Amino acid sequence: MQSADTCSPDSGQDRSEAGRVRCRRDGGLARVVLSHPGRMNAITVAMWRELTAVFEQLAADDTVRCVVIGGEGGHFAAGADIREFPHWRADGAGVMHYHRQILAPALRAIERCPHPVVARIDGVCVGGGLEIASLCDLRIAGRSARLGVPINRLGFPMAPDEMAGLLRLAGRATAMELLLEGRILDAAQARDKGLLNRVVDDAGLDEEVRCCTQRIMAGAPLAARLNKRIAARLSTGEPLREDEYQAFFSYAESRDHREGVRAFLAGEAPTFTGD
Repeated sequence: MQSADTCSPDSGQDRSEAGRVRCRRDGGLARVVLSHPGRMNAITVAMWRELTAVFEQLAADDTVRCVVIGGEGGHFAAGADIREFPHWRADGAGVMHYHRQILAPALRAIERCPHPVVARIDGVCVGGGLEIASLCDLRIAGRSARLGVPINRLGFPMAPDEMAGLLRLAGRATAMELLLEGRILDAAQARDKGLLNRVVDDAGLDEEVRCCTQRIMAGAPLAARLNKRIAARLSTGEPLREDEYQAFFSYAESRDHREGVRAFLAGEAPTFTGD
């Protein structure tokens, strides 16, 4: 598949830094790549900030149909770059700033992205890498992938804003197993515990992700965005208000809705525009 224009905003960071977040567009598909050569894509402060900027830009672009996020060089991400901790997390104020003002905005931007987000997971996916993957809508992994949060060996707990996504995805029992034991799960174990949607042979990972994104992009983008929005709203446990029902069912007047029904009755493939 031929890559098109970049979707990485100019964050003002020094481009000589080893760690980068790259984003390329292939039509309606955006590919976000964590890149930190030689460090298993350990995520630097600059990379967390780039993640925030990239996902905020993608969220505002209605031409995006699907986002795939993965890592470069055979790994998803080996968590945050611990080499930066003495500078950024040297005291209580630094720890709070790091987790609430640097990591949390990036995770929030991924979670709030209105477009379907698919995590392509190979190799190591631990710590901050698993936190990112937990906030994606679908997670597809190669059989040799390893997932976990072994931060108990680093002497600190998982920050509240970071734990929230893991709890919603896997539940308290699995979250506590990972955090208290510091376990690293293989892909099959992670799937059994609800951390992954599917596991495929490593050689078939790209093809499985390609088929997944094709199915997503063949559907109506408006319906996908509404499904994401209502799923997030219902997960709060609070009943929908009447105005929320009215806003949801307003899709009935959309072009995508009319086109889907028309194409089905005509035995044709629909052409969705997101309108």
